[in-house]
Amino acid sequence: MGDKTQTHPGAAGRALAADQPTSVRNVVLVGHSGSGKTTLVEALALTAGAVNRAGRVEDGGTVSDYDDIEHRQQRSVQLSLAPVEWDGIKVNLLDTPGYADFVGELRAGLRAADAALFVVSASDGVDGSTRMLWEECAAVGMPRAIVITHLESARADFEETTRICAEAFGGDDPDAVLPLYLPLRGPEGPDGHAPVTGLIGLLSRKLFDYSAGERKDSEPGEDQLSDIEEARNRLIEGIIAESEDETLMDRYLGGEQVDVKTLIEDLERAVARGSFFPVLAAAPAAEGARQGLGTVELLELITGGFPTPFEHPLPGVTTVDGKQRELKPCDTGGPLVAEVVKTSSDPYVGRISLVRMFSGTLRPDQTVHVSGHGLADRGHEDHDVDEKIGALSMPFGKQQRPVTHAVAGDLVCVAKLGRAETGDTLSAKDDPLLMEPWQMPDPLLPLAIQAHSKADEDKLSQGLSRLVAEDPTMRLEQNQDTHQVVLWCLGEAHADVALERLRSRYGVQVDVVPHRVSLRETFAAKAGGRGRHVKQSGGHGQYAICEIEVEPLPGGSGIEFVDKVVGGAVPRQFIPSVEKGVRAQAAKGVAAGYPLIDVRITLLDGKAHSVDSSDAAFQTAGALALREAAAGARIHLLEPVAEVTVLVGDDYVGPVMSDLSSRRGRLLGTEQVGTGRTLIRAEVPEFEIGRYAVDLRSLSHGTARFDRAYARHEPMPPQIAERIREQAGDGG
Repeated sequence: MGDKTQTHPGAAGRALAADQPTSVRNVVLVGHSGSGKTTLVEALALTAGAVNRAGRVEDGGTVSDYDDIEHRQQRSVQLSLAPVEWDGIKVNLLDTPGYADFVGELRAGLRAADAALFVVSASDGVDGSTRMLWEECAAVGMPRAIVITHLESARADFEETTRICAEAFGGDDPDAVLPLYLPLRGPEGPDGHAPVTGLIGLLSRKLFDYSAGERKDSEPGEDQLSDIEEARNRLIEGIIAESEDETLMDRYLGGEQVDVKTLIEDLERAVARGSFFPVLAAAPAAEGARQGLGTVELLELITGGFPTPFEHPLPGVTTVDGKQRELKPCDTGGPLVAEVVKTSSDPYVGRISLVRMFSGTLRPDQTVHVSGHGLADRGHEDHDVDEKIGALSMPFGKQQRPVTHAVAGDLVCVAKLGRAETGDTLSAKDDPLLMEPWQMPDPLLPLAIQAHSKADEDKLSQGLSRLVAEDPTMRLEQNQDTHQVVLWCLGEAHADVALERLRSRYGVQVDVVPHRVSLRETFAAKAGGRGRHVKQSGGHGQYAICEIEVEPLPGGSGIEFVDKVVGGAVPRQFIPSVEKGVRAQAAKGVAAGYPLIDVRITLLDGKAHSVDSSDAAFQTAGALALREAAAGARIHLLEPVAEVTVLVGDDYVGPVMSDLSSRRGRLLGTEQVGTGRTLIRAEVPEFEIGRYAVDLRSLSHGTARFDRAYARHEPMPPQIAERIREQAGDGG
């Protein structure tokens, strides 16, 4: 790293297909929105020769031409793959959205990658969500490096940003986060700002000048060497501290000169095993330039220091009936095991599945087994089907370039998998297997929708099923109580993209309507009612009278029906009819149209007619009796209460607890989780947390997350209940 001077013709105009896992590097770019991830991908593609100097591929598109929605919103909203080649290594660059609403796409990128590149803006620093993501990568031992961007900003300070990164990411060992290069600035311009024109390698002691638009090596002056000596010594000590050679530090401290080749080899090993996290700098190429600043150094780090897919632990694999299956990592001749990490629809070729290969080799027109399990709660049915795949291809912007095969460790796009959804496993049809799914956040922001017109209604179901097949962080609910279609999303931007895709991709126009909470009703005290259904209109009449008593029961009791009729006042054959009638009326509600629960209904007496009594008549009488009992009683409206857990930084505990209290929440307690985090438990009415996913993000600056689970229904405050009844009376 830092000693290579050759340039690379790259892979412009041809698809890249690796033949061995050792010639693949899968790298996910992560960082907050606006940190420059997509711009960096374009700069790396230009340096690797995958695009021309205008930043365009041969067929006219750009490497970042992924989705029209992204152009309209001016931000990434989905995972995108850009394959490039450097030194004979295929580098799969996975660009992820930085906005919190699209964390599902980010997690898919983490699943597909073997290493992570944290992109940090020199003008913005490190935000709380990036720190949380770093901890997540650390928990699974993923190798990481840091790239500092936006060095052209007047506020940019590379040294200060590096210090902030070491403080945020280094934990107990800030010397594990150190720069490999230091930026060199040119002469000050009229505005007093000195632009970064090159880098100086701390290990190689070479100067890499990018001022002419392409990297040129030169020897630094003595004054420049003296300026880097302190940083160089610290870097060498940091590398040696992670060396597998335990005697190296003693030899170095004893005055022995450690040759650069040994240091680079130790550095690459430490990076690959996730114990050392180098900091680099990068900037996009100026107009007409061949290479962006720092892009060569970054590609050298990726190809030389990041691990091969062989070093990526294989996620758990079972047979479809749950039996554990042991597989060799990245065995190109082994059983086929691949995972769909992204699903999208193309107007010309249909559904396209981006697949990470974990074992075996995949070829066009092969029949594979598609398994999807464990997401039934999000509107995804479990499925096991055999499908014949279409072409294999590599994406570049909006273009798909055919490839002949895909080996274990590589990423590839697969066409014509009609049933495959994001998260599904592909395996051999005669050896079906299932991969352990990756963790996905729960969507907690409800979006109630209805078709705009009859024509839209006919297409809505299919459009929604395709939408949730693409995005497992979205949950589709057909609420049986409120009769609403609800899309549960991660946030407002996530919801906006869902609506836009329904309209532009699937031709479905929908209207957003207020989300209704599933309420219940119950009796506040004992009450009685008499149902009289007597009609004589010539011919066969209707005759049924019944008297009931209704009394409240503890929460969770449901509806209990008791028969206390004596002397045959209601013939035995009609008692089930009374029960059927009161239960039907209870399901419709007795006050505001919400289901009645937690009551005991006792049939006490009644009358029948030998000719005119019937099953239907006693059903009607039972319903009338329940309505009469409700008319003279006090009815509680019950609202659902959720148990909410909020994981939040200690700095925001006070504001979050105050906010929960303002939502009629009852705090149950707190507990410390790790360092600097607190878990808050509370019970909050669901009426008050419809937009909590949005509000909590704002309150905690994106650093908190929460979960919710239904606890029970309980009486609403009278003033709120009265407002609900008035709305029901007005038909609202």
